Amino acid sequence: MKQGCDASNLLDDTANFTGEKNAGPNVDSIRGYEVIDMIKSQLERKCPGIVSCADILAIVARDSVVALGGPSWTVSLGRRDSTTASQSAANTSIPAPSLSLSGLISVFSNKGFTAKDMVALLGSHTIGQARCTTFRTQLYNENNIDDALIKSLKANCPISGGDNNLSPLDITSPTTFDNAFFKNLQTRKVFLQSDQQLFSGGSTDAQVNAYSSNLATFKIDFANAMVKMGNLRPLIGSSGQIRKNCRKVN
Repeated sequence: MKQGCDASNLLDDTANFTGEKNAGPNVDSIRGYEVIDMIKSQLERKCPGIVSCADILAIVARDSVVALGGPSWTVSLGRRDSTTASQSAANTSIPAPSLSLSGLISVFSNKGFTAKDMVALLGSHTIGQARCTTFRTQLYNENNIDDALIKSLKANCPISGGDNNLSPLDITSPTTFDNAFFKNLQTRKVFLQSDQQLFSGGSTDAQVNAYSSNLATFKIDFANAMVKMGNLRPLIGSSGQIRKNCRKVN
C-alpha cells in the first residue's frame, strides 16, 4: 500500500536511509523475513538474478492464502525491487487501525481501489493477529465489542504493559481463510476500530452482509482485489533492480 509492490519493506536500515521494518504499522507485526530469505537463497542458487524479491512476496501471499483454504489467483511476474525505502512513508501511507470508514475509503481510493475492493481486502483479517497496542484504546474505552470477547481480550491485553501480546483478528477460525470475519462483524466480535467501521450503519454494510452469507462471492472478489494489489505501481523494465539478497540493495 505504501509505494507499490516493490519489496521495499524487506530492506534493512542502512547509513543512507531508515527502512520500513521499524515503522509503526510494521514493527513486531510483519514477520517471516527469514522465510523470504530462504526462498531467495534457493532461487539464487538455481537461477541467479532472475526472480525478484517483489515477485517472491506476491507469490508467497497467494500461496499462503491458498494453504489456509482461500482462493487462488494468477500472479503476474516481472516486478523489480526498489533500491530504497521510507519509514516515514510507511508510517503515513499504511491504513491505521483507528481510521473511520471515510478515512479508510479515502486511503484505498488514493491507491486506486474501490470501496468494494477495500471491503474484500480487509476480509483478509479472517487470518492474522493484532498487537495489544493497536486496539487497547478501543478495548477499554468503547462498548461496541461483544461482552465475552471483551473479557477474553482484556485477559491478554492489560490496560498497561503487554503491548506486543497478540490476539487473533478472527476469533472463530483464525487459521482458516473463510468469511467468518464478516459474520463476526455482524455480532460485534471484531475489535479493531477500523474493522468495525465496515459494519456500522454505513455504505459498506450491504457488502458485509453479502460476504457473510456467500463465501464464494467473497473469495472471487478477494482474488480480483489481490490481482489489483499485485499490480500496484510495480517497478518494471530498467527501474529498480533484482536484488541478490532481499535485505539489501546490490
